[in-house]
Amino acid sequence: MDKRHFLLALAAAIALPALPALAAEPRPFPPNAKRGKMAFGYAPDIAVDGKPRQLSPAARIFSDENLTVVPSALADATFIVNYTEDLNGNINLVWILTPEEARLPAANKR
Repeated sequence: MDKRHFLLALAAAIALPALPALAAEPRPFPPNAKRGKMAFGYAPDIAVDGKPRQLSPAARIFSDENLTVVPSALADATFIVNYTEDLNGNINLVWILTPEEARLPAANKR
């Protein structure tokens, strides 16, 4: 085993035990994030707490596993989310919450 492979194996041995601890950390939501029940239609149409809204053209949606999701994959689904708005009032960032995150108070209500 050459030095490069040894260092890679050593780095993996050190980092792997830390992965569950990293996954357990709560996601940092911005202080201006709002909480709501979001129903996805055909992009950019959505509803937040029953009121029609729209996603911004550059909207990013993060799943409960913190992976990005395209809006078309969520058509006809409803989730409890944290979200932020752009200057035009469109939704630009969405985080689909895990059940544990949904039980915590919203960032702007802590």
